[in-house]
Amino acid sequence: MIKNITAILGVLAAVASLSLADSAPEASAQDTKKMVQNNFVETAQKGIKLSGYVDAGYSYNFAGSSANGSVVNSRVQSDSAQKGDFNLYAVKLALEKAMTSENKAQAGFRVDVMIGEDAKYLANPAQTYSGTSNNNAQQDSNYLFLEQAYVQLRAPVGNGWDFKVGKFASILGYEVMERPANMNITYGLLYNQFPFWYTGVLSSYKFDDYLDGKLGVANGANSDNNTTTSGGSDGVALLAALNVTAPGGNANWSNNFEYSTASENSTGATPATGATNQNALPSNVASTSSAGGAWTVIYNSWGNWSPKFANDKLLLAFDSVLGNTAGANGFNSATPNTANNTTWWGASAYAKYQFNDWFSLMSRGEYFGGDNFAKINNTVDTNNQKAGLSWWEYTITAGFNVIDNVLIRAEYRLDWGNGIAGSNAALGGSISSDSSGPAHYAGAEVVYSF
Repeated sequence: MIKNITAILGVLAAVASLSLADSAPEASAQDTKKMVQNNFVETAQKGIKLSGYVDAGYSYNFAGSSANGSVVNSRVQSDSAQKGDFNLYAVKLALEKAMTSENKAQAGFRVDVMIGEDAKYLANPAQTYSGTSNNNAQQDSNYLFLEQAYVQLRAPVGNGWDFKVGKFASILGYEVMERPANMNITYGLLYNQFPFWYTGVLSSYKFDDYLDGKLGVANGANSDNNTTTSGGSDGVALLAALNVTAPGGNANWSNNFEYSTASENSTGATPATGATNQNALPSNVASTSSAGGAWTVIYNSWGNWSPKFANDKLLLAFDSVLGNTAGANGFNSATPNTANNTTWWGASAYAKYQFNDWFSLMSRGEYFGGDNFAKINNTVDTNNQKAGLSWWEYTITAGFNVIDNVLIRAEYRLDWGNGIAGSNAALGGSISSDSSGPAHYAGAEVVYSF
């Protein structure tokens, strides 16, 4: 009996030092990453590690009656609930056998599981909101999300050619799915416009100490479904990335590209007319048969820099995006058979200063725009649908590392822009009847990493 229990515990205890996706900015997660790398459970099977974190907090939106007590369009579910809300953002578990640095044929694996309110949104970003606002009743701390699950392979070609086969995190964007690894508690405007994950194959190659690249092919973004290019399929997503590292190792510049033969979408979600779709263009859901008739192109560039004169106390970063979707039918239900086009763009600036071992201050400023509203809602208001999109937000976050393995953060955020708060556009109504803000937010979180 004892041997059986030991064997079971051995399997459960296998896992990974929690790290960002390969394309993620390591410097932005410096504190949490160090914490997790030094704290893990290792079984008798050498090299298999278990790590993760528990992230809980409180959020309060000062939305007021003009926005129906909610902030829908610019924030994810966990950050949009009316008035005050205690949140179990996520319980994260990562199990990994990492490959060594040796350039030889070898294999490994990684599995990431997330449970909590963030898991519900990350699994179904295109979920239809019910009711007249995004309220507390729609949160689900019991939701389970398989964030990543892939086999790692290395072919001893040149400097070593690595492959991920399975489900893996998006290569796009400066921010990542794990809140504690980002500079701020809330997700940014740009992050909500990128795909979260893919199912397919991603290869990576390091040319030298300064240049590395990625190439991949996957089902449509945020999808487990087939890769055919016609009918109601999710299409094929082609991925590419090129990352440049400064000679001193204190700066990175990453360029990431996606071409998809279908509109961006989300497995398991079937939003009808009026669904708010932060991450995905709703064009492919109004008419199922037209899903494979669209195409999407996204170019993302981000970078970070830790000036040596600041002795590793200062971190500066930026993120940017330019995207276009064309050929999709029916995001406007009034003319469901009309081919439509939307282009969107945005930029973010980040700064972090580590005053001492236990206190840091982070800030983020963002702009997100588009030539119409198709990227963020499925309105039937044809006049407002053609109007330009213009959103802004500013966030400031204080971080406290007062106990080993514990991160405490407090945050204030301000959003403003056309139709940024309210529920009418999210339900297919007029954008002009929604509030342009400002929408105020205050929140805090406590993270324990292991």
